[in-house]
Amino acid sequence: MEQSAWARMSTEDPGHSAAYVERFRRLAAQGMDLAGEARLVDAMLPRGSRVLDAGCGPGRVGGWLAGAGHTVVGVDGDPVLIAAAEADHPGPRWLVGDLAELDLPAAGIPEPFDAVVCAGNVMTFLAPSTRGEVLRRLRTHLAPGGRAAIGFGAGRGYPFEDFLDDARGAGLSPDVLLSTWDLRPYAPGADFLVAVLSRS
Repeated sequence: MEQSAWARMSTEDPGHSAAYVERFRRLAAQGMDLAGEARLVDAMLPRGSRVLDAGCGPGRVGGWLAGAGHTVVGVDGDPVLIAAAEADHPGPRWLVGDLAELDLPAAGIPEPFDAVVCAGNVMTFLAPSTRGEVLRRLRTHLAPGGRAAIGFGAGRGYPFEDFLDDARGAGLSPDVLLSTWDLRPYAPGADFLVAVLSRS
């Protein structure tokens, strides 16, 4: 399988993941608002919903959602980030795994999810050949009526139009397109996309 951009960066710079963790710990200690993505997802759900944090990194989104009363499973391919999630945000179930091979029932988690959140430009770090497969696997983990909230920036090698085509090919239809996690409408030329998608 083609290696992801994140895996390449981590191989080239063994301290890359640890530096990423420390950056967000510093931002949190400074009182920065790091929960915008989580608040949007929380607003989509009744309390006590099941949420999959896909590409969870060090757990800032899934940890906040767990604190809000949701049942959270986070998956990331980087064991350094998962170790940080476990240390900083106990409660959710954090798993090391490749999103292109995501099969949570095989890991003993058979229940589907009311929402999937994929924040932090995760989609742009994926190997291009795996993007469609990742979206298909996210869809298979959604419960009927469940939705996925996926956000990433422009200029990162994954044009928004291509992403939306891939999403439709994976059986995900756009319900709402935004240009920020704080609900500003999407317009052509926006430098960020937040897509709320449902199962077709």
